[in-house]
Amino acid sequence: MKKNPAIKSALLVLSVALLSLGSCKKENILLDNELEFAKLEAITIASTSAISGFGNTSDSLYAMEACKKGNKKTAIELSALSTSITTYLSANYSGFTFQKAFKIANQTTSAVESFVVVFQFNAKPVALKFDAAGAFVKVLEQREGRNMKGRGGWNAGGCFDNRDGKQRDTIAVSAIPALIKTYMTTTYSADTLVHAFVNKDQSMVVISKNVTYFATAFSATNSFIKRTDLPASPAKGRSIEASALPAVSTTYLSTTYPNYVFKKAFELKTNSAIKGYLVLIDANLTKYAIHFDASGQFVKAVTIR
Repeated sequence: MKKNPAIKSALLVLSVALLSLGSCKKENILLDNELEFAKLEAITIASTSAISGFGNTSDSLYAMEACKKGNKKTAIELSALSTSITTYLSANYSGFTFQKAFKIANQTTSAVESFVVVFQFNAKPVALKFDAAGAFVKVLEQREGRNMKGRGGWNAGGCFDNRDGKQRDTIAVSAIPALIKTYMTTTYSADTLVHAFVNKDQSMVVISKNVTYFATAFSATNSFIKRTDLPASPAKGRSIEASALPAVSTTYLSTTYPNYVFKKAFELKTNSAIKGYLVLIDANLTKYAIHFDASGQFVKAVTIR
């Protein structure tokens, strides 16, 4: 007996719908599992409202891969951290405000594996990981709760939307406010302005060169905040793209600053011989300058703002 074409069509539609439903359920389960796994390795550090200049809907901020699944996280005070850790914090994040810290231990052996420290720096949360001996390991990537799943870690209009690489925080030297230009030419007349960034709170960082490189920070009202000597040997600098950096340098950046955003790089030369590289990056809204030697090996990093 032949089935009515209409009945066959209806059965086909039903079968496709059931398969689709099953697929969606499976996909949702996988995504839910991915989220739960991410949360097991993350630490809640703050709210998006803790980021100055961010005015969108409030969400929780997480420090990603702060520990391994199954690790034991124990909250500790600043006073319980080793001298090497507190010295590192004071030297690289002057004026930081401590928020929380954790001792990460092996669940089975109770052996300490690492430490995670969370603090505020220039009105932005920062999370750092140190090894069991107190040596710096990396700046932990931050994500909003809604962006914990997947590899991107950002969404349009979110805290970290600059991860799309569109450099919306970069402005042309010609667009630097007149007050700032006047301050620079009056106070640092030998400087040549080479780059500028605008932060979410509308403060500005101006990169300039006078034998070596400098980062000069200004408030949203164009008032001087501070000047930072960037780590690079005296040499002739040439702007280069990220693709021109040695592989060992990009590997270091990816490992030490997960999901960082490349901002600017300079190749440093003396008499046609490469002396090193200076790289400016953004990691969770905090900007860093990293110096590499001629072979691309890490030399020094400086926190700009």
